[in-house]
Amino acid sequence: MTEFVTINLIAQSDLKLDLAAKQGPLTLVVFAGENLAMGQHAAGLVTPAMEQIRKAAAATKFKGAVSSSLELLAPAGLAVDRLLLVGVHADKAKGDDASAFVTLGGAVMGKLAAGTKLVLLDLPQAAADVAGAAADFALGMKLRAYKFETYKTKKTDDAETEAMPVVTLAVADVAATQKAMAARDAIAGGVTLARTLVNEPPNVLFPAEFADRAKALEKLGVEVEVLDVAAMTRLGMGSLLAVGQGSRRDSRMVVMRWRGAKSDKPIAFIGKGVCFDTGGISIKGAAGMEDMKGDMAGAACVVGLMHALASRKAKADVIGAIGIVENMPDGNAMRPGDILTSMSGQTIEVINTDAEGRLVLADVCWYVQDKFKPTFMIDLATLTGAILVALGQEHAGLFSNNDELSERLAKAGQLTGEKVWRLPMGPVYDKLIDSKFADMKNTGGRHAGSITAAHFIQRFVNDTPWAHLDIAGTGMGSPQGDISQSWGSGWGVRLLDRLVADHYEHA
Repeated sequence: MTEFVTINLIAQSDLKLDLAAKQGPLTLVVFAGENLAMGQHAAGLVTPAMEQIRKAAAATKFKGAVSSSLELLAPAGLAVDRLLLVGVHADKAKGDDASAFVTLGGAVMGKLAAGTKLVLLDLPQAAADVAGAAADFALGMKLRAYKFETYKTKKTDDAETEAMPVVTLAVADVAATQKAMAARDAIAGGVTLARTLVNEPPNVLFPAEFADRAKALEKLGVEVEVLDVAAMTRLGMGSLLAVGQGSRRDSRMVVMRWRGAKSDKPIAFIGKGVCFDTGGISIKGAAGMEDMKGDMAGAACVVGLMHALASRKAKADVIGAIGIVENMPDGNAMRPGDILTSMSGQTIEVINTDAEGRLVLADVCWYVQDKFKPTFMIDLATLTGAILVALGQEHAGLFSNNDELSERLAKAGQLTGEKVWRLPMGPVYDKLIDSKFADMKNTGGRHAGSITAAHFIQRFVNDTPWAHLDIAGTGMGSPQGDISQSWGSGWGVRLLDRLVADHYEHA
């Protein structure tokens, strides 16, 4: 994993000794709730400056609201240059609210200045799982620290900017926190990989290069098979191949497998990987087309997820499959009116060449359900602009033929903060993609666009329990927040890792 911040652990009981040994600018972070309530270690440490803290809190109306902060320079009686109080209500430290601690870690990381940084993770009320909470806090710090500056030749010369920030985190149990952090580091590595893939420019990350980066997972013990155009032609993948036939960059399909457990039926994740989407013959407008380098965020998530699962040695049998193409408008490109024959044998009338992602997923989904007979399949795709109209960027759209899988995804979304919202499906919607000339058409028109797109994919899953996540609003160009300042968010890695961990791991 590429590191963007180094986090060292010390015991809370050793913090005073660590403070005495520090040299240079020093920032100490402590946490306070309502009425300046603090944990025992924090309260004892800041006692000499408590009167100054109360006066500053009154003057600034600091009431301990979550992630609010109060800054004191050269606090009385403390051997630090800067004291930062960060608000956290006691009820946020209860129960299994991993997302709260991840978010808190990211928020604190965003407030830290240059120099030595000490964070005393001693909350007004201890979490149910103290070590897990500390590990989640560290995960949030690492996610917030991520930067993508590969192609910047002029680095900032700001003296307060550090290439590799170092944070010392004082925790209740160092050994237990280190153990819990190992799994979180695996997740951070997966999110980082997914973000970087989405952020890469399309002249660098084209299908063959994407496949090579996925193949690098073999170093972690993942089995990786790359299918080229000839192999997919033999399989009859006329739907996927049609999307890429207008590009000089040949298409690929990558099938990854992590065998962390013995199983007759693996679980499967499938990603749309359109490395660049011009819209093809149905070309998009110029405004914002540069963002279409991110039309492979679903595939990026799947690769990042496989990285995370393999890195933490997940006890699960997992398939990850991605279809990787470019949708370009040259003289060989597919046209509106073309009829394609998919691997399933079903025929597809092309109405709009910009409805290409579902054509990719059709063949990959069919391949996976036919070859591996998985327990379930979940596909992820930046599929429709309609999902942005419906849900904005707060939730991904969820479509499914299975209530249990949907409920588990929704629960995992609540626990990680990567939320999903289930939308309806039904025969009336499915009928909208019937074609006069083929078995189906690749778009059902403007109305219910996300739903009809999901119905199109559903025609290629047979009876396999299946869920489709439309991540057009969450996978790229997502709003910056406490744990992500990146254009590519890596959305979905934490969600699906949690789903696997909670329900599908076994010895």
